[in-house]
Amino acid sequence: MNRKAPLPNWTLVTAEDIGRCVRDQRKAQGATQSDLAALCGVGIRFISELENGKPTAELGKVLQLLKCLGLEISARPRHWESRSIWRSE
Repeated sequence: MNRKAPLPNWTLVTAEDIGRCVRDQRKAQGATQSDLAALCGVGIRFISELENGKPTAELGKVLQLLKCLGLEISARPRHWESRSIWRSE
């Protein structure tokens, strides 16, 4: 699979966000859902459901797919500094 253009950084908050991210990366690499499924060892149905934002997608498979696409997930606070539960007093 070939990368065509630099891709943006995504903010992933919902299952739909992850699906859009996967779809964008797959298309940027010139792969079909079938290509990606074969490369990553998952089913085409899984790819389709994930790209459509299925909220109950199996986490292990999602992580496997992201790795195959050359993506990683990181976590950071969502600017909740002003909330009193996060301040030590």
